[in-house]
Amino acid sequence: MVAPKRDYNAALLLEDGTLFWGRGFGYPTTKVGEVVFTTGMVGYTESITDPSYRGQILTFTYPLIGNYGVPLYSDVDQNNIPLNFESDQAQVSGVVVSELCRAPSHWRSKKSLDSWLYEEGVPGIEGIDSRELTKKLRVQGVMMGVLAVAEDKIDVEDVRRLLASAKKYGEQDFVSVVSVKEPIIYGEGEHKVVLIDCGVKYGIIRELLKRGLKVIRVPYNTSVSEIMEYNPKGVLVSNGPGDPKICVKTVETVKSLVDEGIPMLGICLGLQIIALSLGGDTYKLKYGHRGQNKPCIDLKTGRNYITSQNHGYAVDPNSIDKSGLDIWMINADDKTVEGVYHEAKPILAVQYHPEASPGPYDTTYIFDMFAQRMEVRSHTT
Repeated sequence: MVAPKRDYNAALLLEDGTLFWGRGFGYPTTKVGEVVFTTGMVGYTESITDPSYRGQILTFTYPLIGNYGVPLYSDVDQNNIPLNFESDQAQVSGVVVSELCRAPSHWRSKKSLDSWLYEEGVPGIEGIDSRELTKKLRVQGVMMGVLAVAEDKIDVEDVRRLLASAKKYGEQDFVSVVSVKEPIIYGEGEHKVVLIDCGVKYGIIRELLKRGLKVIRVPYNTSVSEIMEYNPKGVLVSNGPGDPKICVKTVETVKSLVDEGIPMLGICLGLQIIALSLGGDTYKLKYGHRGQNKPCIDLKTGRNYITSQNHGYAVDPNSIDKSGLDIWMINADDKTVEGVYHEAKPILAVQYHPEASPGPYDTTYIFDMFAQRMEVRSHTT
């Protein structure tokens, strides 16, 4: 593949009219997306390939990104799952950084972030004040934007027209885009878990496999009868992008699975879908939780866990009073719901990412709890 140039023009236009000019990198193209930010210091390959970022222009608040380069997709574990990516491709619409490292150094690095994004068709902009952008998103909330990267002069009026005609993030169905089209089976364990793929990260699959489970990854719109044909020990409802209320088919399936009494674990979007299936409600956060240092309090034990998060929606705590769900964990910063469990059924769900990837591994015990509810002895304990 032809190496990317180093003299692209770049502009980022927000829907409030704010315009940032910078230097372009990655692939020269124009993309529309919801502009969000993450506070993570590391893990840019995992974040960029996280399906939950589909349809979003991702701003990294850490000032230098790309310093350890990008490894190969072919660097895999014993189950043939990539070690450093959360899917098989870049999922973000665009990347925003303060400073891009063009000469990375790491023993696993095979290319620069610039070269990788060029191969993936993703535009990037550097040299803007990412602090100003982040503060604007915190004060006004996340908003739609257009990232334009080009060799020639950028026509701002064309960019404005594109943004004015763009569909809002919350109105788009991204789950159907990132979910698998046909079932995929991982592992050879005796006990089977059906994973409803709404945009699952590889890290989740890896944690299930570590516990000796056979994972059957199915499309987001798989019916309850098709799921039960596998005779699973449990069902995991995965993370994913967009507004959970768009996932009507998945919510219907999960409601039927609740009636079946099968053990379930929900992660991120999965928690929101479980809450909706039981009559709860969700709402959009002002600027979301995205990063690797988000504190969550276990209300049962009083312990505080540092978690990895990536979500823009949350469950309304007042809406689940009659759902059978109890609030298990809350965010220490804004007191939003971070975990729930069912009073009578073997169901638990967390809003954060217990598999990390990237981030701390403080909460991987959630997968052990899921295994215990399936009466499967964890291979990691």
